[in-house]
Amino acid sequence: MKSVSNISRGQDSQSPSKKGWLPKAACAATLALSLGLTACSHDYSLAWVYAPSASLTSGLINAYRVDFQNGQLTLLPDSPIPSGGRKPSGLVALPNHKAIFVINHDDSNVVQFEIGTDGKLYPTNTYDIASQSAVGSFPTALAVSADGKFLYVTYTYQQGYTTASPGPGGIIVFTIKSDDSLVPIPVPSATTADVPPTPQYFPIGRAPVGIVTSPTPGFVYVIAQDSAAVGSGATQTSNLFAFTADASTGALTLQAGQTINAGNVPSLGLPSGTTPSGIIEDQTGTHLYIADGTANTVISYSIANGLPAQISGGTATTGAGPRGLAFDPTGKFLFVANYDGTIGEYTFGSNGAPVLSTSAASTNAGSGTTCVTVEPTRGIYLYASGSLSNNVFGEEIEPSTGALKPIFHSPYEASTLPVCAITVPNPTAGQ
Repeated sequence: MKSVSNISRGQDSQSPSKKGWLPKAACAATLALSLGLTACSHDYSLAWVYAPSASLTSGLINAYRVDFQNGQLTLLPDSPIPSGGRKPSGLVALPNHKAIFVINHDDSNVVQFEIGTDGKLYPTNTYDIASQSAVGSFPTALAVSADGKFLYVTYTYQQGYTTASPGPGGIIVFTIKSDDSLVPIPVPSATTADVPPTPQYFPIGRAPVGIVTSPTPGFVYVIAQDSAAVGSGATQTSNLFAFTADASTGALTLQAGQTINAGNVPSLGLPSGTTPSGIIEDQTGTHLYIADGTANTVISYSIANGLPAQISGGTATTGAGPRGLAFDPTGKFLFVANYDGTIGEYTFGSNGAPVLSTSAASTNAGSGTTCVTVEPTRGIYLYASGSLSNNVFGEEIEPSTGALKPIFHSPYEASTLPVCAITVPNPTAGQ
């Protein structure tokens, strides 16, 4: 994208001027009249949107500024920047909004980026899970604990398994230090003499694709796409795995009622649907939702003591190929990115199950839509990555109904094959 206009679409009932915000021109004029000043300065960058692209050669990260008044995206001057590897497959931000981590699938690494005050990304450290940590290859998903102490990364193959000789995957856990750098948690037998310490990994079933941490630290959930026939030949539909997480070490323990097998055989988790493709937990930690990319549904679960139980009648229909899921900050609405180029909008029944919105059921958003993210400060701007249309779509959320309407000048150009998107608040917005 060469340029993005900053033409405003006008102000609504939640516009900045009605919440103590003034455009720069108005601010300057007001101060000039009342205090004899000629200008003032505020930071009207509400947030930053980061969308990695899996281009054919090396990975890139598209970085955008979010305008406070209208939600429009402006590509940052140095964007896109290298992701630090080939085929980035996911990213996550720290709760303190100071850094993000990006996983590059084909180079089996995790790259730490610090976020500048202007939203620019600065690569700081690279962690090679295939060789330096010697635990596995091809990372697929990542999540940070709610307290910001640990990073969890799923990967496709444990050591000794490859694409030619497939087998089970795993989870590596990193401690996040005060400077946002990572240290893999060591095996329990490691001593201070081990330099570097031998990292610990936690086995998981074949083809893990998603991971989420509980808003209250203590639980981690993983989805996999092991489609092998089991039992009488039926397709595997038990690809949800629930773990408890140690609050002091981050170590994982598989909860009861599940079996993770060694070798190239199916593991049995909790009911997950046929092809789990996205996972999210609500802000209260009482409900979990999984997108089924084959059945085109969202499956809902209640959570008691960290163990998910599927809600009877709690399955909602989606568009074709649901992938990413996101809540608005109030938790009233669930948005689902469908690969058919739509975003589904849902409210919730009394049992926590998603209900397709009667006033705003679906919105078109490009082609090959993979991820959806909502800006958390104002909570009315939504962005979605279109992997086939090579752009990022912006939508404004109607607070009472959840209905979406395009943000002016949306969509916004991105590099080839944007795979996901996240929004990180600007801590100095308005200052």
